[in-house]
Amino acid sequence: MKINVEKLKKIVGENNVSDNVVDLYVYSSDASVHQAMPSVVVKPRTIEDVQKIMGYANNDKIPVVPRGAGSGTSGHSVPIDGGIVMDMKGMNRIIEIRPEDMLCKVEPGVVDDDLNRTLKPYGLFYPPAPASSRIATIGGEIGANASGVRSVKYGATRDYVLGMKVVLANGDLVNLGSNTRVHSSGYQLERLIVGSEGTLGIVVEATMKISPLPKFRCLAVANFKELEDAGNAISDIIASGCQPSLLELMDGIGIVAVNKALDLGLKEVGAIILFEADGNVKEAVDYEIRKIEEICEKHNGTDIEMSYDAKERQRLFGGRKKLFASLSKYKEGIICTDLADDMGVPNSKIAETAKKIHEIAKKHNVIMAVYGHCGSGVIHTKIMLDSKKQSQWDEAARVIEELYDYVHSVGGVTSAEHGIGLSKAPAWKKARKDIIPMMRAIKKALDPNNILNPHKIMDAPDDWVKATNLRYRVIS
Repeated sequence: MKINVEKLKKIVGENNVSDNVVDLYVYSSDASVHQAMPSVVVKPRTIEDVQKIMGYANNDKIPVVPRGAGSGTSGHSVPIDGGIVMDMKGMNRIIEIRPEDMLCKVEPGVVDDDLNRTLKPYGLFYPPAPASSRIATIGGEIGANASGVRSVKYGATRDYVLGMKVVLANGDLVNLGSNTRVHSSGYQLERLIVGSEGTLGIVVEATMKISPLPKFRCLAVANFKELEDAGNAISDIIASGCQPSLLELMDGIGIVAVNKALDLGLKEVGAIILFEADGNVKEAVDYEIRKIEEICEKHNGTDIEMSYDAKERQRLFGGRKKLFASLSKYKEGIICTDLADDMGVPNSKIAETAKKIHEIAKKHNVIMAVYGHCGSGVIHTKIMLDSKKQSQWDEAARVIEELYDYVHSVGGVTSAEHGIGLSKAPAWKKARKDIIPMMRAIKKALDPNNILNPHKIMDAPDDWVKATNLRYRVIS
């Protein structure tokens, strides 16, 4: 594949193009286990830059992989065919905030936390923020249909996208959606782009709904001797009609890990539940918290702490916030991998699924933590293994297959918020054979030369271990 680097420099400027091997290495991986080198990295600054890059790439049939912060966990931005990695972080303007319409217009490189800091003086916020919100960009969140700890009440990215400007594979610019909360004016193509992982077009501007910041928030933590009791409590909380603004689970493995990493002194029980209620009337928040507390106690939840104070809430939530980063501390000689990491299951299956994950891990001689936004049915797992041993990677592959077979058997989904990318593609394709032809037809219509993030989702390789290089050195 021959790429005219000088032509790209004329489009975006010499300082915004690099084929230096050090830069290429930096852009060869994201937060997943995968790695593959691009041919060149390009950093557009305007919509016109993106259009010209795509026009050139489409004409010469050069793959283009759009990239935000690289915080994706499934290999979305790993350029397995080489080509151009288009770094969108330079397009980071908050174009407009319209409190009277409860919307904002942003470029794709805007960082989630930066947007929320800007909205706070208006008494507003953007709710879907994922755990990586301090680095995650709005464009990347749109690509994966990301969500976060408050998804149980506020929903995911797709629920907040009103409209967008998208550059197609051939360089054409299209305006999708509207500035209104509802519309029934043709296909809602903006919703199709959300979750498409950069395979259908490049988002260059987004119109997003925003919400009023609640005046009161109360966060509580309940301890459970048994993981299944915690899972059953979560199912009952949702079925009761309660409206928590946060409902999170951490199992015993996660608790041990954060205690080792952060010296938090948490009680090392089977699981903890963190729950929050928010609103503009304190009495209403108190009512929700009391109702959830009663359900936790019914399922043997004990030692319940709660607070309205912002600093105390931060302390209570500290272990959950830093859990992923702490898991590699659980046991000497292991690393924490994002492989089967964000399945979604019906709320009634949370307890059963949590138990099944530990059973499968034990069977295959790996360690798996269970945690996540379980109020939304999102269960996060991380496979912890000795990355130097090939046998451990082989066992991990078997774990993934067995786990996803179970998740699909109970009506769950392969990915609830991180997307499919490379890592989860084999399991997803196995479960959704019926829709793959339709998805490929849509891809063909919008990207006939297959240059936009090729070989991802429905076209990803069937063997994730061999799809790219692993970012880890395997010795034996």
